[in-house]
Amino acid sequence: MTTEVPAVLGRRLWAMLVLLGFVGQLAWTVENMYLNLFVYDTISGNPDVIAAMVAASAAAATVATLTIGALSDRMGRRRVFIAGGYVVWGLSTAAFGLVSVDTVAAVAPAVDAVAVAAVTVVVLDCVMSFLGSGANDASFQAWVTDVTRTENRGRVESVLAVMPLMSMLMVFGGFDWMTRDGRWSLFFLVIGVIMAVAGVVAWAFVRDRPVERQAGGYLGALVHGLRPSAMRANPGLYLALSAWCVWGISTQVFLPYLIIYLERYLNIQGYALVLAVVLTGASAVSVLAGRFIDRVGKARFLAPAAAVYAAGLLLMPLARGTLPVMGAGLVLMSGFMLVLAPVGALVRDFTPPGRAGHVQGLRMVFAILIPMIIGPYLGAAVIKGANEHYEDLGVLKPVPTPAIFLVAAAVLVLIVPPVLALNRRGAAVEEVAR
Repeated sequence: MTTEVPAVLGRRLWAMLVLLGFVGQLAWTVENMYLNLFVYDTISGNPDVIAAMVAASAAAATVATLTIGALSDRMGRRRVFIAGGYVVWGLSTAAFGLVSVDTVAAVAPAVDAVAVAAVTVVVLDCVMSFLGSGANDASFQAWVTDVTRTENRGRVESVLAVMPLMSMLMVFGGFDWMTRDGRWSLFFLVIGVIMAVAGVVAWAFVRDRPVERQAGGYLGALVHGLRPSAMRANPGLYLALSAWCVWGISTQVFLPYLIIYLERYLNIQGYALVLAVVLTGASAVSVLAGRFIDRVGKARFLAPAAAVYAAGLLLMPLARGTLPVMGAGLVLMSGFMLVLAPVGALVRDFTPPGRAGHVQGLRMVFAILIPMIIGPYLGAAVIKGANEHYEDLGVLKPVPTPAIFLVAAAVLVLIVPPVLALNRRGAAVEEVAR
């Protein structure tokens, strides 16, 4: 049995949306960007190691979201998975501070310390991703669908879409000095504690809403969305997921290597300031666009949003120096956010009743697993093909070049068919969602 979701969201609900959305993205910022930097600086400069880590963690995250999302649907409970998940997610994040080449060499001097440390980080990243996706991608995101409705999802998604940028801003502004000083153990510990505290707060303040139960067993629920019959019954959902998939591949071509590009190719040592300006501006654009997205229609908004993102990708290779990079980066990240908000809201609109958790698993397949397997390897191939290096303590390390943005733009062209299909459906698409 379901109860009507109120059109106006209360203060406590907004507070939990913001807190859990922000802390979850804080963790993903560390996992998606700083963990790559940690491996690059302290373990191995080989981009294939980063690509392998990203792909393996994406697979673990997808398995977690599919299984835990379906389980939370069957149980009709999100709170326990959110609260407990955030706590253990924080503990696993803090554990990265225990891994180093020197530690491995001291414990097992006969082994290849670099190889063992790299494998250890990849395995630990998979554990962290499994826990995090169960808590955030499966349970929290399903809860967001439970407590929102079509009329307010554009605004909610525009706020949640800001969280990755705000989390980056927090990490760059508040914690980046630790990584620059080589204090990685303290860095991972602080982030882990913040995540665990958020889990405790969630237990106190998150309230489950009644969820409509679906007939059938748990295993059937796991694979429901992969059946052709489900795809035929929900064309809008799969069009939105397809658009998200293309956008995700495009972002993953350059995003894992962005900090390395700014620091090593452009020689911008104050990249934290550059990112702070870019992320603050893009966040403002996203929040301001929220009400407009709901008013003009999410499907109609996608095409111009993708055009802004494409323009940013094409501007980045031309930018040299702090101010030009800030300008190009502002266009890029604004477009990034303007695509993410409506496509995320459309996926929620087209979520079948009682399957919010399961759809988060589908979202992981389309928006995380496929992009994070394909994108980083494309980026790594481009980096190795460019044959740009810098020397660090006598070791040559490959450096990302502007070509990563051009390849990302080429991938983005594939978003045109699903966006046009959504546009052809126009107002009827959103009317069905309502």
